[in-house]
Amino acid sequence: MEYVQERIATLHDFGDAVPAAPTDEATVVVPMTDREYRTPAAERVLSTLADVDPARVLVALRTDRENVGAFEAWLGAFDPVQTLWCGGRRVRALLAEHGLDGACGKGRDVWLGLGVAALDSEYAVVHDADATSYSAAHVPKLLAPLDGGFGFVKGYYARIERNRLFGRLFRLLYTPLVRTLADRHDAPILAYLDSFRYALAGEVALTADLARRLRVSREWGLEIDTLGAAFDAMGFAGTAQVDLGTHVHDHRDVGGSAGLAAMSRAVGAAIFRAVEEHGVEPAYDTLPARHETAARRLVDQYAADAAHNGLDYDRATENDQVSRYAAAIEPPGPDTRLPAWADTALDPERVREAARADLAAAVEGEPRPDAKG
Repeated sequence: MEYVQERIATLHDFGDAVPAAPTDEATVVVPMTDREYRTPAAERVLSTLADVDPARVLVALRTDRENVGAFEAWLGAFDPVQTLWCGGRRVRALLAEHGLDGACGKGRDVWLGLGVAALDSEYAVVHDADATSYSAAHVPKLLAPLDGGFGFVKGYYARIERNRLFGRLFRLLYTPLVRTLADRHDAPILAYLDSFRYALAGEVALTADLARRLRVSREWGLEIDTLGAAFDAMGFAGTAQVDLGTHVHDHRDVGGSAGLAAMSRAVGAAIFRAVEEHGVEPAYDTLPARHETAARRLVDQYAADAAHNGLDYDRATENDQVSRYAAAIEPPGPDTRLPAWADTALDPERVREAARADLAAAVEGEPRPDAKG
């Protein structure tokens, strides 16, 4: 057991205590797609949240119209869950009306959910629905620091299961990349990004005010975008991270269109946008090689740690991933992030009303606009 502090407040798990927390003032936003439908992990998360009893659980749902009815029937069994269908025609039309149509993904779903959550709640919690290790203590632990003067809280945890280390994108891309940049740039944003023990964790809690200030990527990169906004709004003193123990949840393959290699480009782009906005000018021509060198040193350290704890560790596979991540390092390209709610004319109340109408129409079988009579 350790009790080391970082530059941000690090709140450890020293036992079984669950801190008092303002759950009755919080909305929990849970992004969900077809892959979570009726899974044991999602069932566990939703039933546990019913016991936690926050003010509201808002499922930001991305699925096709023909699946909405089944989702709503399933989600309706969990109180206090409400469904925010992010893909209905009214919601899409409303976004287009404000020039915000475009790619759909987790970032956009969470952005919509946070905008609606901030209408009625003082605080918001965001987390996924794929953790089979989910605990009733997670939401209170994330929320408690907000009641104590912090404005942004991020969870961290160990990714160990099947006798192996996971968290590969964080271990082999994020950490060596941020530290490689910090070797040449003395910038507070890099010290901030390096203070998080699991920066790619999706479990966060934040004030409604911060929720309105987030600019987020439409698909992957949401976690980094959130850190950049939190740095500007809260800084080191207003940020905390909380130990959530050991997490067990779904894993992605490295290859494929939705694999870790593809995600690495989006995560890298989000990191580069965040640091460039704070005056850092990465040397993109030499950065991939320098990142690879730093990452391979970490592979040696992870191999030693795994051996010390009797874990299986495939050094060759880890080094192969390092090479694939280094090859994905490139300038971030055009900025297609969604604007902060505070900077757009779109009223989140209109989003809520449109989503409710879309949901009702899908459940009740309203004809499609292009249906033939």
